[in-house]
Amino acid sequence: MRVGLLTEGGYPYVSGEARLWCDRLVRGLGQHEFDIYALSRSERQEAQGWVELPPQVGSVRTAPLWTVDDDALSAAGPRGGRGRRARRRFEEHFGELADTVCRGDRDAVADRFGNALYGLAELARDEGGLVGALRSESAVRALERACHAPGALRTAHTARVADLLAAAGLMERALRPLSLDWYGPDALGAVDLCHATSGGPAALPGLLAKHFAGVPLLVTEYGVQLRAHYLAAGDTDLSAPTRALLASFHGLLAAEVYRAATVVTPGNTHARRWQERCGADRAKLRTVHPGMEADRFTEIGERGYDDFAAAPDTLLWVGRVEPAKDLISLLHAFGQIRARVPGARLRIVGAPGEGPDARAYLAHCRALAAQLFPDEAPGAHAIGDNPVSFEEIGGPEVPGLADAYASAGVVVLSSVVEGFPISLVEAMFCGRATVSTDVGAVVEVIGGTGLVVPPRNPRALAEACVALLRDPERCARLGAAARARALELFTVEQNIAAFRSIYLEIVSHCPVRRDAVDEAGEPVPFAHPAEAYVPGRWAVATGAAGAGAEVPPAVPSWAVTQEVPVGDRLKGAAV
Repeated sequence: MRVGLLTEGGYPYVSGEARLWCDRLVRGLGQHEFDIYALSRSERQEAQGWVELPPQVGSVRTAPLWTVDDDALSAAGPRGGRGRRARRRFEEHFGELADTVCRGDRDAVADRFGNALYGLAELARDEGGLVGALRSESAVRALERACHAPGALRTAHTARVADLLAAAGLMERALRPLSLDWYGPDALGAVDLCHATSGGPAALPGLLAKHFAGVPLLVTEYGVQLRAHYLAAGDTDLSAPTRALLASFHGLLAAEVYRAATVVTPGNTHARRWQERCGADRAKLRTVHPGMEADRFTEIGERGYDDFAAAPDTLLWVGRVEPAKDLISLLHAFGQIRARVPGARLRIVGAPGEGPDARAYLAHCRALAAQLFPDEAPGAHAIGDNPVSFEEIGGPEVPGLADAYASAGVVVLSSVVEGFPISLVEAMFCGRATVSTDVGAVVEVIGGTGLVVPPRNPRALAEACVALLRDPERCARLGAAARARALELFTVEQNIAAFRSIYLEIVSHCPVRRDAVDEAGEPVPFAHPAEAYVPGRWAVATGAAGAGAEVPPAVPSWAVTQEVPVGDRLKGAAV
């Protein structure tokens, strides 16, 4: 089977999101061939290179979402504004898209949004890229008319020119895959299945491959893209009208992705609920939990609490230090724990998140710990002398992550916002009892093998921690049950097995039928093997499907994507 793996800001880049998951998936499904279509988010990400790719990766095509050609930006429409017919087509399709976005009623305008989206895609295929057109004065005027039309969002009525320019620019960035040259018979048109590793722009090439070539689409979301957009919008300087327009646009795009997808695989029930609320059909949903490496925790997990006496009163927190993790509540809770269990200690293991706000938050947490425990000021070392320590993996006290869990009596999660709690699963692999806040997929992951308390409630958090610290036998029972649950549900092996089954299910129900022809255009009988695949290339078609196809029209220079064949796929990769 030939799979087109679609990513945005992820695999195969070294700093990509879901890099480990995608790499394990590709390596675990060695009987299939993968072509990677990657959208990059920054120049820095591209400069850092790729991970080492396995042999089953046939080619890699990349395109940037962070820059555009100056000539394309100065263009007023398709093909630099040339062609009255092309301009009329653009104004018609974008005007309809703008009207659906400004109305914001997903159920009422979903079909119109899809028609407009595919109309723009067909225009881009026929006339060239749409980067300039989507940022042109014509596009801004279409948005302005839609904002003042009857039935438009109340917030949209107040949009000014600056708001419309910002909205048009950000919508163009999300729609940039429309202008790519990825949809011909030598690219996504030749794959058996498109697998998008997230929603949003990453899934857009899959939508077009299905529209143009009938290729089935699988969408995997371990963090719902629409939810991530909503959370990120609150931290921007965008005006209220711009945020409203973008929220409506991304909501409609998500609904179209879920409608067109053959199968949608959320990573947990929390993500599944989001997808259902956004219009995903329950019949298409298959929950596939993320797969994590359990081998590095095997020794500690098998040992369990045999060495519990070494650190019976130690609480461990692991993660990225940022406001969503609510370490403030944890520190206040630890003050109450310390009063009832005088020998208790708290180890905070993790680095600050990205950006100055995260570093400032870490400094604030350190200052609060020093204020709450003035006689025992926290430091980054000498754990035995301080009740609270801030550490990072690789330091003298924590040479590795497994060593941190080995030193813990109870593992704590104090977040107020959480997707899939990776640190909890790691603690479960290690056979450790846990205390967690009821956020995200925590309850689904824990499944009765740990204690769960309301978020932002230091008193409840302290009560649960004290209950476990005073009962080592209960810790051992919960830890053993947690380890058994994690090994059953959250390993790499179960993840790969699930996707292997889903791939075959999709292709068996939605096979892509193509007529193979030779150089003279004559059909080639028996060019396609049956829908059964074995390792190795035991059957090769004598003629390439689509040979002699018309060369697509020119596209902007930024949209001429990089394709790396098998022999050169590691060029520029990070070693």
